[in-house]
Amino acid sequence: MAAARTLFLQEGYEATAINRLATTAGVASNTIYWYFKDKDELLVAILNAELTDRLNEYLLQTTQDFAERLIWVVDQLQLANRLVSTVHARVSISPEIHAWHERFHLLVESLLRLELQKIGIAEARIEALVKIAVFTVEGMLAHPLTDIQKRAICAELLHPVHA
Repeated sequence: MAAARTLFLQEGYEATAINRLATTAGVASNTIYWYFKDKDELLVAILNAELTDRLNEYLLQTTQDFAERLIWVVDQLQLANRLVSTVHARVSISPEIHAWHERFHLLVESLLRLELQKIGIAEARIEALVKIAVFTVEGMLAHPLTDIQKRAICAELLHPVHA
């Protein structure tokens, strides 16, 4: 898994052949299939490991305000941008990736709801803000911004619109 993670991040999922992965890991190609039925299952295992690591780190971010934690999430996703791009490219063609992506969004949206409740956002605003936050993060991943721009956008998420 460590070799696959490195290759997927450095060279990309599509560019990483199982033979290259096996050579890098120092095993025979068929050894990989003892543990994973295919490359998508290997990708899901890597995604789960990454998610667990990042989730544990996120939980340590409790001293920062919500906007800063949201920026931290964007920064972490940008570090794994090849994995993020691979998931989005394969979500419509791989049932396994699709299922993982759906579970990922359920988890993220649940965490966002809890965060918004914890900081006292009115219940009537939470569902819309969850969707806006998800779209905002996805937009920031697709269109890199400066730290100042990211902070301004994330800060605006929590302010009600004034007429």
